[in-house]
Amino acid sequence: MEPIIIGIVTHNSKDIFQTLDHFATFLPHPKYQVIIYDNASEKEYVARLRQYDFVHVLEGSENKGFGHGHNQIFLTQHSAIGVICNPDILVTQATLDQLTRLLTEDHTLAGVSPKVLNEDQTTQYLVRHKLTVFDYMLRFVPFRFVKRLFEKRLADYECRALPDDQYSLIRMGSGCFMVIDIPKFQSINGFDERFFMYFEDNDLCLRFEQKGYRLLYSPFDTVTHLYGKGAHRNPKLFLIFLQSMAKFFHKWGWRLF
Repeated sequence: MEPIIIGIVTHNSKDIFQTLDHFATFLPHPKYQVIIYDNASEKEYVARLRQYDFVHVLEGSENKGFGHGHNQIFLTQHSAIGVICNPDILVTQATLDQLTRLLTEDHTLAGVSPKVLNEDQTTQYLVRHKLTVFDYMLRFVPFRFVKRLFEKRLADYECRALPDDQYSLIRMGSGCFMVIDIPKFQSINGFDERFFMYFEDNDLCLRFEQKGYRLLYSPFDTVTHLYGKGAHRNPKLFLIFLQSMAKFFHKWGWRLF
């Protein structure tokens, strides 16, 4: 039986060692294999990754982005199930076991997303049913009174009404953590590598939808996301965000409001 592949893409991520230390509480395990695609990090950093005996490291010669790295991991795999996992995620074996079970029980599913929590165990609302330029820009507005004016719109945009007592079919889950059907991922040629970072997960989910595949959200299974909000603080990352947003709406149609 082929193992479930946990794929992580990193470029000098400081959080990955906390993630790997958390994995070390139940790995190595014959059911799971961790493959890290490193996007040209520093040599000392890669050497430290290799110290974990349950990790297989693939080294890229340059940083070609999140989607490219995961494609390098999953597009040539023969395993049936994969896990797209950020380098800043904490997850238990029980959660992995349950999410992979849900995927295997319904052959129409391309992916399963858990509830994503902050370190203080509050919810990160990362599920989406539609995307507009206005909603994205609203999230970056620093004035709270503006956000209060559009509180209902933000709640709808962030799918806060998803029930906590039942599974839900969703349109777009977060690429920070998603269990995927690898053959279905391969059938749509994985991530669109034109997105260096940001929006590649939304694009992937919409292409799953185009193929007739479905995505499931489980509020009963949680992961912790050590969320950095880099685009909110780093001008370089914000520029990448804007570039990816333009590519996304150019591809899927501009929806301003």
